[in-house]
Amino acid sequence: MASSNITSELSQAQSAGSSQRSATYSSILSKIINEGGSNLAANIVAYVQSILSDNIGVIHSRPLLSAFVEQYRNLSNNEAKIIAGTGVVDLLAPRIVSYEQQDTDIKFILADAYEKEEDFTDSAEVLQTITLDSSQRSVSDDDKARVWMRICRCYLEVDDSINAITYLNKVKQVIFSVTDQQTRLQFQLSQARIYDSQRSFLDASTSYLALSNETAIDEEERVQALTAAITTAVLAPAGPPRARQLGKLYKDERAAETAEYSILEKIFLNRLLSPSEVSSFAAGLQEHQLAKTSDGSTVLDKAVLEHNLLAISRLYQNISFSNLGALLGTGAERAEQYAAAMIESNRLSGSIDQIAGVIHFNTKDGGHDVVAMRLRAWDANVQGLLEEVEKVTTMLQREEPAFFERAMAA
Repeated sequence: MASSNITSELSQAQSAGSSQRSATYSSILSKIINEGGSNLAANIVAYVQSILSDNIGVIHSRPLLSAFVEQYRNLSNNEAKIIAGTGVVDLLAPRIVSYEQQDTDIKFILADAYEKEEDFTDSAEVLQTITLDSSQRSVSDDDKARVWMRICRCYLEVDDSINAITYLNKVKQVIFSVTDQQTRLQFQLSQARIYDSQRSFLDASTSYLALSNETAIDEEERVQALTAAITTAVLAPAGPPRARQLGKLYKDERAAETAEYSILEKIFLNRLLSPSEVSSFAAGLQEHQLAKTSDGSTVLDKAVLEHNLLAISRLYQNISFSNLGALLGTGAERAEQYAAAMIESNRLSGSIDQIAGVIHFNTKDGGHDVVAMRLRAWDANVQGLLEEVEKVTTMLQREEPAFFERAMAA
């Protein structure tokens, strides 16, 4: 409840002449903020309620409310800022058409206060109430995208990917007209994080890798994005699409500087992974990346088992399921189930003889055929060279458009 002396002064200010009203209210607001105390939030709400009264009128209330916004922004007591901000927003709700800009400013400040307390859900809920389709003021696609991206990031902070996707999809509708580079980068990062949280690891790896090549962000953040790209590529299901992504990462010169390079190299070169290497890699994974799947194993367990199964297919022409299970560190029945699933989805070339309990490998890359392996390495090198040429061409087009046009016309 507001202090009695503040309430009395506000009543007097309402009845003051228009020439003195602004100075009187300014003096009262300074007094409220300087005194602070347990009644600070209640006094602030009472102050706003007074300047919004019908006795003042919209014409005089707007400049008073704008002046209040600046004082409210600099309020050091974060708890009072949240309590007062919530009350002020409620007061403005039925009058939002008359005070739309001030309402928007207060909601941004209130969202900042919530985020300072790491209350990202309440911050997102406040931001959602900001009027973006307005007849009173022009709201550009950049401004809309900036708000939607902030809401999306708040939900990602609390692992609420469902609500995050809703606002990411809103940004997708206008992203091609957004000119603010920071918003575009935040969009890329949020999209990668959502793919990651949904366990669409191959899509996440592609998005993280693209982000790691953005020159507009700091080198440290680019390395973090590259590390995330490697991690999610390792967790992706084994098969040709993952092999291509691993090839891009392996050929990236920066990859050798990351802690994940060892496991990346072994997977790309189709070498068996040891339990100690897997355990070391698992120590750096996030909680959702260690979640259990329907068969009780983790995503990493499944990815490693499928990779080792592919690696074994390049060492053996055929092998019994009991021996296969021993190499994979699992039972014969589970080894057979994984092999059958991979063959069915065309991620492993081979056939199963259930009567004999044997799997016969006939990989499309030639199994352990040395010539086929050399051809695979040659293909990878050619692909890497073409990608580097494309990078240089893109850089020339961006940095030296005039030279690029002359060269293309020649």
